[in-house]
Amino acid sequence: MLDRFLPKKTPAPRPAAAPPAATAPEVLPVPTPPAENPVPTAPTAEQTVEPPPPAPAAPPPAGGAVLARLQRAREALELKNLPAAVAIYEEVLASSGDRPDVLVTISGDLGVSGHTREIIELIAPRYDAQRHGPATGFNLLQAYLAVREPQAAQHVLDLLFALNRPELEQRLFGFSNVIGDMMLLDAQGAATPTAPAEDANATEAPRIDLVSISKPMWYYGLEQLPGLLPPKESRLRRIAFAQLSLIGVKDVGAALQQPEDEMGRLSRGLPLWLAETLFFSTKYSAVATIATMRREQYGLFNAEWTPEHIRQIADSTEGGLDYAFTGALENKHGDYGLMLRVWEVKKFRERKTFTARWTPATADQALAQFHAQICAFMEFAPYPPGQGLRYVLPARLRDYIEALGAALTLFLGEKEVLPRPRMILPPEVMVGAGQAAANSELAALLALGLRARARRFGLEAVPPPPAYVDTPAVVQARQLLET
Repeated sequence: MLDRFLPKKTPAPRPAAAPPAATAPEVLPVPTPPAENPVPTAPTAEQTVEPPPPAPAAPPPAGGAVLARLQRAREALELKNLPAAVAIYEEVLASSGDRPDVLVTISGDLGVSGHTREIIELIAPRYDAQRHGPATGFNLLQAYLAVREPQAAQHVLDLLFALNRPELEQRLFGFSNVIGDMMLLDAQGAATPTAPAEDANATEAPRIDLVSISKPMWYYGLEQLPGLLPPKESRLRRIAFAQLSLIGVKDVGAALQQPEDEMGRLSRGLPLWLAETLFFSTKYSAVATIATMRREQYGLFNAEWTPEHIRQIADSTEGGLDYAFTGALENKHGDYGLMLRVWEVKKFRERKTFTARWTPATADQALAQFHAQICAFMEFAPYPPGQGLRYVLPARLRDYIEALGAALTLFLGEKEVLPRPRMILPPEVMVGAGQAAANSELAALLALGLRARARRFGLEAVPPPPAYVDTPAVVQARQLLET
C-alpha cells in the first residue's frame, strides 16, 4: 500500500536559446624526453618537408543506420536504461543533429517515456524553428511546461508564432493560456521550489510515502456486505488522483506540526471524491494517492506535483497509469479556489485544466458543476442497475467531501500509518456528515463508518444525525456497525 516517493535532484533546465560560445580547453604542456645525441637540423632546398595527410573524416551514418540507432535507443528507453539511450542520442546528434526527423524522433521518444529534462538538455541547444519545423518545437514547449519553466516555454512559443502558420494558431493559443496560468500561480507563490544546494552537513530529506486508496472511503469496514460495489474488469483505463497542493502555505514545516484543519481535509477529500466517482464508471479503475511522512503525519505541498512525481507513481503502479490528476487548492478569506490538471501519462502531456471557485454559500452548487465537467470530459459511463449502488451526488456535497478527508485520517490510524495523537474529529465535521446522510445513501454509509471509528478511538461523541436515509444498504450497514 505504501510506495517510496522521493523527488530526484535534477539540474535546472536551460532555456531554448543559441548554445553558448565554445571556450578553448586548458592544455597543460607535456615534457618530451630528450632523444639520444640530438642534432638539430633544418631542411635544405632539396629536402622539402611534406605535412602528414589529414585523417579522413568519419562519414556520417547513412539514413538506415540513423534509424536503426534511434530504434536501439527506443528499446533502451523501454528497458528503462536511460543512460544507454542518451549515449546513442548524443552519437546520432553529433553527426545528424541538424535533421528535423532526428530531432522530432528523439524529443518524441523521450517525451513518451517521461524524460522531459533530457529533451531540454539534448534538443534545446540545437532547435531552430525555421529549419526544424513546429513538431520538435511543440515537444520542447511541453517539456518546459512539464518542468514548470514558463519563461523558457514562452520563448519557444514566440518562435512557433513567428512561423506564421495559421493552422497552428488554435493550438498555440491553447499553450499561451497554459503558460499564463502557470505564471499566475508562480506569482501567487505556487512555484515549484528549487532543490537546495548540496551541503555535507545537511540532514537527509524526509521520506514521503504514498498511500493508495483504491476503493470508496465509505466501503472500508463494509467489505462483507454484498452488492455495494460494481464488478471491475481487468482491462480498464487506470487513473490516479493526487493529493492537492495548498497554495499560500509559506512555512510547510510549521504547518505540518499543526493539527489537521479544514484545508487539509479538503485537499485529501477532493481526490478521494473524484476517484470514488470514476470507480463507478465502467471505463476506469481509479485510485487516490495521499502522502504521509515517516508514519507520523500527512505530507503537505505548497507547489503542484511535477511530471517526475507522476512518472514515479506510474512506475510503482502495477500495470502503470493512463491518466493522472494533479491540482491545487487555496482559501483567501472564505473565497475558495480549485485548479485541477489532467495528464495523459503515456505521452506525459497535459490534456486539460479545470477550475472552480466558491464561497461557503455557493460551495455545493459550484462543486456539483465542477463534478459535471470532469464527468463529461472523462466520458463517465455508469453501470447498469443491479451492479453496485447507484452513484448519486449528495446534496450537501461540500460537507461530504470534508467528511471523506476525516474518514481517511481515522482509517489510516487503524492501519497504524498515522499515530494516535493525529486522530481528531471536530464536532462540526461529524454534524455536517450527519446532515448529508439524511438524504444520501453514500453519505449515510460514510457517516456510519466515521462514527464507528470515532467510537473505537474514544473520540468525543456527537449527537447522532436526525435520521439516516432509509435504503437496504444503509439498514445492513447500521446493523453491522452500530451493534
